Amino acid sequence: MPELPSDLAAQVDAALREDIGSGDVTAALVPAAQRVRGAVIAREEAVLCGRPWAEETFRRLDPQVRLAWRASDGERIAAGEAICEIAGPARAVLTGERTALNFLQLLSATATVTRRFVDAVAGTGCRILDTRKTLPGLRSAQKYAVRCGGGDNHRLGLYDQVLIKENHIAAAGSITGAIEAARRTAPGLKVEVEVESLAELEEALGAAPDIIMLDDFSLADMRTAVSLTRARSRAVELEASGSVSLETVREIAATGVDYVSAGSLTKHVRAVDLSMRLEFGGG
Repeated sequence: MPELPSDLAAQVDAALREDIGSGDVTAALVPAAQRVRGAVIAREEAVLCGRPWAEETFRRLDPQVRLAWRASDGERIAAGEAICEIAGPARAVLTGERTALNFLQLLSATATVTRRFVDAVAGTGCRILDTRKTLPGLRSAQKYAVRCGGGDNHRLGLYDQVLIKENHIAAAGSITGAIEAARRTAPGLKVEVEVESLAELEEALGAAPDIIMLDDFSLADMRTAVSLTRARSRAVELEASGSVSLETVREIAATGVDYVSAGSLTKHVRAVDLSMRLEFGGG
């Protein structure tokens, strides 16, 4: 399982504050001693993700709530499958139900679509990357989900890798000037530059960045870019970006690029259909 984000607990805290506010006035209708048992059911095929967030949700509400999982993060789950059994104080389970399911549905959605992209490029040697187009406050969670789906993380934020785009190039005066400035100001970090034409690719290769992003290149130009880059340098990697979909990603990967990045992994999220079914018992 991928390493968990350091801000997982803070994400759960924020979600519970948002939902509970001054108190769950509906759960207060349930007798304090009442117990409940149940299960989380998958209504569609998916890749499971979000277990640690669900566990933290109920731990914060009442450590007596117990979750028994039948699948791990990153595993495929089938429609109709019970992925988790739950038991404990009814009030805590009812209060945490929506928050736990929200995390599970969102993160499973990201893991599921990532796995589809990864499966689509299988055998090409190309890796699938995410982007910074994430839900505010949940970036590390979604990037964890991408890893559970078999993808790789691009930079986590603006601090851990240089990515020079058209506006940075305009401000620096040239691609070469921007790359040289990045090497001076951010020593030790990877430097990536975005190019929009084969002419810009040639200039970028002369300045020797670590990665060159091919922005909205045609398939023919991507193949040419791969040939030019391999002839000039085996150290520079190529990333394809722009107009990437599940229908086009294999053709793009087959051009020989090292990576394909897709904002849709984290931006175009359709929650996986999960539901919690409960049975109430005595105190």
